[in-house]
Amino acid sequence: MGHLSNDEFFTKLTELFEARKGSDHGSIVLVQKRLSHDQPLPESTSDTIFPDLHPPRPMPVLIRATNAKGKERRKDKIKLSTVVEPDSLPAFFERYAEVCKSGMTTLKPRDRSKRKGKAKKRKGAAATGP
Repeated sequence: MGHLSNDEFFTKLTELFEARKGSDHGSIVLVQKRLSHDQPLPESTSDTIFPDLHPPRPMPVLIRATNAKGKERRKDKIKLSTVVEPDSLPAFFERYAEVCKSGMTTLKPRDRSKRKGKAKKRKGAAATGP
């Protein structure tokens, strides 16, 4: 699958968040990483232990989003990706933050009460134990 344009990516990401809106469970995974496959990295010296922290020119960023379906439901998995050039990063991340904030308000928060109850029982049993 090829990379989407930035506008197409935002449209599909909004649809992905909307599809999760009525659901009781599920996840959306967002990943960001720099693309460095086109640039040779300088050699490490005693002065620069991590030469990849200071590349010769800014690197593009790969943004991915998926609905995190496992192996058994792989055909239902939705994968989105786009490449953002360094000069358009600030504008992209402004819009990305807006889409993510609006999408996350539609997601149902995790119910952590069961886990907290079990932890309290264990803690109480350990305190009163032998």
